[in-house]
Amino acid sequence: MVWQIPDHVALRSITDPIVVLEGHSKRVGIISWHPTARNILLSAGSDNMIIIWNVGTGEPLITLDDLHSDLIYNVCWNRNGSLICTTCKDKKVRVIDPREQRIIAEKNKAHEGARPMRAVFMSNGKIFTTGFSKMSERQLALWDPKTFDEPIALQEMDTSNGVLLPFYDPDSNIVYLCGKGDSSIRYFEITDEAPYVHYISTFSSKEPQRGMGFMTKRGLDVSRCEIAR
Repeated sequence: MVWQIPDHVALRSITDPIVVLEGHSKRVGIISWHPTARNILLSAGSDNMIIIWNVGTGEPLITLDDLHSDLIYNVCWNRNGSLICTTCKDKKVRVIDPREQRIIAEKNKAHEGARPMRAVFMSNGKIFTTGFSKMSERQLALWDPKTFDEPIALQEMDTSNGVLLPFYDPDSNIVYLCGKGDSSIRYFEITDEAPYVHYISTFSSKEPQRGMGFMTKRGLDVSRCEIAR
């Protein structure tokens, strides 16, 4: 469902969506707006399908139903919205051209472990992944999809069992890594010079995190130099 949040303070609860998108046969766990095109929404569900919708008409534009053999863990657009990258339960990272509806690059076992992986596009086209090693250590890696054989950088973190969720800020090239059940958030800067992934700092709290979300940039207090929340 797509909901319209008014600019003014709503006087009563909003109970009706402006459009309902129907097309998946099982529950939908992933939705992502297109970064540059208006009213284009991607959804991925437990039916291993990706559907790209025109929200204005409520119609599916592109259905990718034969590219994934197992559960899709996450989907990320690149900066201009020409490609998407996905991670899947079959341990593969895929780069997909949605217009041609084909896989243009693929990496098998980007992380050897059996736990879920996450992948996000950097603004320069590189791909940042988090996952687990064979010894169940948490890892982060940076890849160039043109040469997917070896990672540009690979770091092992710790042996905690929470999946590391990457939140990427393209304006400052900083990745924030949070994990469910963790009580810390680590941040790294991604650059074009070795070692490419630079550890900056760790935020620690007493309470373990249950879930994480990124505030959009227009919600930040720029007068206090806030760059992320």
